[in-house]
Amino acid sequence: MSSYVYEYPRPMVTVDAVVFSGDGDDRRIALIRRRNEPFAGCWALPGGFVDMDESLETAAARELAEETGLRNVALRQLHAFGEPGRDPRGRNICVAYTGALSEPVPLRAADDASEAAWFSVTALPPLAFDHDKIIAMALETVEEKSL
Repeated sequence: MSSYVYEYPRPMVTVDAVVFSGDGDDRRIALIRRRNEPFAGCWALPGGFVDMDESLETAAARELAEETGLRNVALRQLHAFGEPGRDPRGRNICVAYTGALSEPVPLRAADDASEAAWFSVTALPPLAFDHDKIIAMALETVEEKSL
């Protein structure tokens, strides 16, 4: 073991992608239906674990592509979410990213997503984890920038 590695609990690190299309009353968000526990069958933001050899932004783009088929979406870091208990698997810190498309494009569910779909931001289904809080912050940020 390296002399620079210390024994202490290590949290999981994940990324989520909040991708919008349209604007105003037509604003939509890309969601996936989770194939696996926890929250199997629930709708969630596309996202997942950061690999040891990749940056946070690379992980967000990879997870987005794997779970929805969306590629080449410009992603911008939104915020880190780390409330204890946000993930039933253990201590998890999530770094959320936002992106936008002018028009919704077809989504293709794959990897650990059983479905992928666009939802109106005014009619979201019940969401896994704390994704409702992440989306609320992303919406606030998007609306502030369009003023």
